[in-house]
Amino acid sequence: MYFAALLARTEDGWEASDTELDDVESLSDFVELAREGSADDDMVLVFIEQEDAWFGVVRVEELEDPRIYVSDAAAAARSSYGEILTNELLGTGGEDPVADLDSLDLDGTEDGESDHPDPGAAGAVEPEADETALVPAQAGPVPTGPVGDRQILADLGMTEKELLALGSDALSDIADALGAAEILEAVR
Repeated sequence: MYFAALLARTEDGWEASDTELDDVESLSDFVELAREGSADDDMVLVFIEQEDAWFGVVRVEELEDPRIYVSDAAAAARSSYGEILTNELLGTGGEDPVADLDSLDLDGTEDGESDHPDPGAAGAVEPEADETALVPAQAGPVPTGPVGDRQILADLGMTEKELLALGSDALSDIADALGAAEILEAVR
């Protein structure tokens, strides 16, 4: 189960709203969601948490590139929304090497392709082709632990050390450090 909320900084302080992630399929969707939550191009933090397994923060400000932090990349990569964030941070670009292998028969040929293609034909797969060659070079084991911008909240009162030390109630602790604990709890 996910919890997601927007925390927007305005001239009058912080405003929080819960949000639905049903239409989020990419980082661009996270950014659009954040910008819709801000009336005047103010800074918006998108908080997302999955049952104390991991949490993420996406920081969106005006026309700047979004900044992202994920508390545990390996745990997040196993969830649909976390996978979006970890793919962005780790440079996998959403490619799924396993899906690429799913279209192969056990003999290494693509579905519907002859077991013995013309050796000179473009795209011919050698029978002894190693399936690992099909895995993109940047794809590898997803690291356990935090990834992303560890300074994402430093200018707002939460140091890198404090961010890395957060436990199971991380989003509440972040909101408390920002002076927005009551506002976030109201939408939780």
